[in-house]
Amino acid sequence: MKLRFFALCIIFMFGDLRAQTNVWQPSSGHTQVLIWPGAVPDAQPIAAPESETTTTDMVAGKPVVEVDNVSHPMMTVYSPKGMNTGVAVVVFPGGGYKCLAIDLEGTEVCDWLMSIGITAVLLKYRVPFSGPYWDEQCNCHINPKVLTALEDAQRTVGMVRFHATEWHLDPHKIGVLGFSAGGHLVAALSTHWKQRLYPAVDKADKESCRPDFAVALYPGHLWMEDEKLFELNPDIATHITRQTPPTFLLQAEDDHVDNVNQSLVYYIALKNAGVPVEMHLYAQGGHAFGLRETKLPITRWPQLVEKWLGTIGIISE
Repeated sequence: MKLRFFALCIIFMFGDLRAQTNVWQPSSGHTQVLIWPGAVPDAQPIAAPESETTTTDMVAGKPVVEVDNVSHPMMTVYSPKGMNTGVAVVVFPGGGYKCLAIDLEGTEVCDWLMSIGITAVLLKYRVPFSGPYWDEQCNCHINPKVLTALEDAQRTVGMVRFHATEWHLDPHKIGVLGFSAGGHLVAALSTHWKQRLYPAVDKADKESCRPDFAVALYPGHLWMEDEKLFELNPDIATHITRQTPPTFLLQAEDDHVDNVNQSLVYYIALKNAGVPVEMHLYAQGGHAFGLRETKLPITRWPQLVEKWLGTIGIISE
């Protein structure tokens, strides 16, 4: 499924950033907020404006909406309308660091989080080429020198913590949740929170960007993908400490886009470092199923996450 996502992502490498427009908009009642009040750090040239595409791929009988060419990252706050637990979760949609599956792995997840009293913050982070990605031309992985998606993630978590009182949040209960490439972004932020990748912008950057908990669903770019080796990506491995946040992992063994080893190597590294980690593996499920429930048990993962949040003391059991 994700490979087809990639094919639908229009990739542009050069152009004037001033020509960018922000096409995708959240549903009524939710407002997008620019995470960078001035110039976007390490801005990369993109030839075309942001665009929104409804794919012909169907997941649980519904199409998927993708967003391409994001040069002005935004966050959208989804506040609970009833019970408010004071918990916040920043959501990272997947898309291979080439585009964003904005509904399947974004807005639909935010709706679920709101329904259980959690404030969801959907991050429309920069793509393409904003993190490790698979290049079809060279048939190889590319690691950009500047991880602009990680910059956006660090900035967003700091901003959420800075606005905790205003948004009725507990600043010690701010987590992250991501899918596929967004799952890699979860791991990257969980291990790269001690130092910002960009110069401080304002008081929000004085707040910690360490997540208090982390959920990575069918993550990618964690295993080195060498059949002879079983090793975690060194950019993640060398930064794991006991202060890495408690983590929940979920993946299907028949995931042919991101091998189940992606979760396995991360689980072992976290366990060896003494980090609380819970992992769920299923025989069937494939890739890119998001929150859409089917007959497969793996698609009922939200119940597992909710239970896990209770066991680690984030919400009441």
